[in-house]
Amino acid sequence: MFRRCWRAVIPFNKTASRFKEAAFVEETSTPQRAPELEYDTADESPVERASSRRFRVPILGKIAAGSPIAVNPREAYDPEDWIELAEGLLNVPADNLFALRVQGDSMIDASVLDGDIVILRHQETAEDGDMVAAWIEGDEETTLKFLQREGPNVRLIPANPNPEYQPIVRPADKVRINGKVVSVIRVLK
Repeated sequence: MFRRCWRAVIPFNKTASRFKEAAFVEETSTPQRAPELEYDTADESPVERASSRRFRVPILGKIAAGSPIAVNPREAYDPEDWIELAEGLLNVPADNLFALRVQGDSMIDASVLDGDIVILRHQETAEDGDMVAAWIEGDEETTLKFLQREGPNVRLIPANPNPEYQPIVRPADKVRINGKVVSVIRVLK
């Protein structure tokens, strides 16, 4: 009456093999038709093992996602707070990372909302289309926008269809890139 679905068994066996290789589980001596995976209680749990590989990123203040704001730059040795991340969460080295709290809503179409935390890799150059933290020299303001070069100028483009948010165009020598966004973290309240 019921037919076995071998398509479900094959992915399970592959997944079970991967868990065994990672030493998360052990196979018991049960019949081949009904493999049973058992947790090895002698070791720490996989959750504990994974949680021990973490690193801390300094939160250095706020960044505007809207009209640029004046900021007091903080050094990495004097952060306002820290955020702890799992080692494999980002595909970038942890040594040049910093975080900023987003203030404003000019980047909502890029899924960056007011109150989010952006993780940035410190770098002074970026490619067109990268989301960057840009310091506007002369205005002494910083903002979070998409970068686009246009001849001798740089255009900092918001990701919000509201006409209130217009691109900021400045001479390239008046815009300094402080970092490229590599991740966005949202804490739901």
